[in-house]
Amino acid sequence: MPELSQETERRGAVLPYGLAEVTGPSMVPTLRHGDQLVVRWGARIRPGDVVVLRHPFQQDLLVVKRAVERREGGWWVLGDNPYAGGDSTDYGTVPDELVLGRVRFRYRPPKPDQRSPFAAARWALSAARPVLSDRSASRRLRAR
Repeated sequence: MPELSQETERRGAVLPYGLAEVTGPSMVPTLRHGDQLVVRWGARIRPGDVVVLRHPFQQDLLVVKRAVERREGGWWVLGDNPYAGGDSTDYGTVPDELVLGRVRFRYRPPKPDQRSPFAAARWALSAARPVLSDRSASRRLRAR
């Protein structure tokens, strides 16, 4: 499950934007292990948004998931990788107060083996991207 550092959250209390690093495979293909994220703390959440939240059972652990739908008691969140687990199918609805912010931008650092000009150009074209709400994915995920 993507995990974020506590230092990331502390900065979020002072500034509206913060940085986070993804660890784990639960948001593949949208986010990969090692991706750097720009998070808008306290942003309004809509279905389909990628969000940072406190794990309901381990509140010192921050995770990244997709907010699929509002339900009684909070948000139903799922990872984009259906085989990774660690989402609302395991721990149920996440209360609103545990959803901390919305992911706005993703930066993918270069791999050490990207030395050819072609690989460097391909990386440069795909390294930095906004993380958009995927409304069609949220509809598919709701149907599961």
